[in-house]
Amino acid sequence: MGAGREQRLLDAELARPVDIPRITRLYDECMCRNITELRGLEPPATREEIEAAARQFVRKVTGVGKPNPMIAGAFDDAALEIADITERLLGALPARRQPPKTVPPLRRPEVRARLGLSNATT
Repeated sequence: MGAGREQRLLDAELARPVDIPRITRLYDECMCRNITELRGLEPPATREEIEAAARQFVRKVTGVGKPNPMIAGAFDDAALEIADITERLLGALPARRQPPKTVPPLRRPEVRARLGLSNATT
């Protein structure tokens, strides 16, 4: 998806009243390019961050950026299952000596501002 189209989609979404589930879907469709490391974050990764990473993983391994309605349920189910596994895995691993090199997108003020979210992370 081209950068201009992404910006138009974001502008159209941000013109509407804030709807967190829809903004999360828009973020997933337009913003997330890489899966960021979640282990070692302070405060620890939120469920929202873990689910966003799981959805990105599902899109990466399937090669489908935006699933059509016929397969969206399978994508959602897979992402939730992966999020559950990831949450258990992160809880079982020892603490890191250093934090990850990158910050998850939902913790970046510029991304939160673009999505119309408050600067406070959950």
